[in-house]
Amino acid sequence: MTRQYKSEALAAAHEAALGLAEAGVMSKKTMRMFDQMCLTPVQEMSPADIRALRLRENASQAVFARYLNVTTGLVSQWERGEKRPRGASLKLLTLVAKNGLAAVA
Repeated sequence: MTRQYKSEALAAAHEAALGLAEAGVMSKKTMRMFDQMCLTPVQEMSPADIRALRLRENASQAVFARYLNVTTGLVSQWERGEKRPRGASLKLLTLVAKNGLAAVA
């Protein structure tokens, strides 16, 4: 999966830092700080937020689920509040919220 940055300037800074870390010039601790600063943060989403996001993207639950590589039933459970998205699913939802469904296509 490609990295999603807050801005183009932070993308350039992060890529430079990554090169320094790979060369052994920058410590892993410093690289983790750059990751936190530059990469798109994951944000919790309520069931209403997930449904509003899906409707904003004009997608059915089945299509939305396909883009996120989850089942239609899981999207339905998220929207009803029976389950909450975690891990990679939450990251993908965050990216969709920020950049649209095409960002994860």
